Amino acid sequence: QVQLVESGGGLVQAGGSLRLSCAASGVIFSLSNVGWYRQVPGDQRELVATIIRSGSTNVADSVKGRFTISRDNAKSTVYLQMNSLKPEDTAVYYCNVDYLRRTYWGQGTQVTVSS
Repeated sequence: QVQLVESGGGLVQAGGSLRLSCAASGVIFSLSNVGWYRQVPGDQRELVATIIRSGSTNVADSVKGRFTISRDNAKSTVYLQMNSLKPEDTAVYYCNVDYLRRTYWGQGTQVTVSS
């Protein structure tokens, strides 16, 4: 059974930082492509950043230069370091794992940035 457990969300003032973590179980993490997405009520879920098995990353233009995605295969964990947060970054953030052609989602963690 695949489980993704996210943590690190919360309330922060604009300009602040948060680090999200997503611990995976039930997959061979080193063989997985992983990422972070976010969603605001009423909007579609959007890609924030991905990191594939090789370590190559892809970051959305809206967060480039502020957010960094990384992974620790030994801990089966993917991280999202978020700096210089803006109110428009407020959303539910979801961890995503692609493994053996199947996609899995975490339960989401709320990030709220106050102005």
